Amino acid sequence: MWWFAAAHANLLALFERAKPRAGRVLDAGCGTGGLLARFAARHPERNAIGVDVQPAACRRARAKSGRPVTVGSVNALPFADGAFAAIFSADVLCHRAVDEREALAQFHRCLGAGGILVLNLPAYGWMLSRHDEAVHNARRYTRRGLATLLRAAHYRPLYTGYWNTVLFPLMLLNRKLLPARPDGDSDVRLYPRPVEAACRAATALERLAMRYGLRLPFGGSLIAVAAKVEATDA
Repeated sequence: MWWFAAAHANLLALFERAKPRAGRVLDAGCGTGGLLARFAARHPERNAIGVDVQPAACRRARAKSGRPVTVGSVNALPFADGAFAAIFSADVLCHRAVDEREALAQFHRCLGAGGILVLNLPAYGWMLSRHDEAVHNARRYTRRGLATLLRAAHYRPLYTGYWNTVLFPLMLLNRKLLPARPDGDSDVRLYPRPVEAACRAATALERLAMRYGLRLPFGGSLIAVAAKVEATDA
């Protein structure tokens, strides 16, 4: 689906722009391994692993990415202190089973000095809808609110910005103004090829802006890169 392709490409672009130090990389809440597989293909020199709370998802992620994946919760990561140079977390803090502050504390613990955290999250609490219920999202975020949350958890935000800007009016129409569809509540699905192509083109233009550090004024999703700081230095 175009959305997952765009989210993964955006996360990788900002990871590469941040130039994290050498070391292991974790995909925290890796699901069935789409991002982990893409990262492994793009950075085969990196020691990347995944973790997810669902054993079935872990099995699929291992098969898809060819990388180690372990069963575990982001609320209590099963890794040593300072084990990673970078951690990805794509649409995990928003999940109803996740304690966002505890998860951020776990990421902080497992990052080494100066480690990088790369996040993707849904935007705007007022956009909570039947789609969020279907995918188990309990919360959505603003750029300013996320930056405040990160600083309180001893991170220094390096970049926080919205994406899915071009298509946001259609998202708003679909989720807040139109009646529920008879085929289900979630927007997660494959769309006809012309629609997929148009959506991928729109998000590719947005990614070009992100690569240059530009921030889009609004959007359906929020992406962030933050560096770990020690509590004594915060």
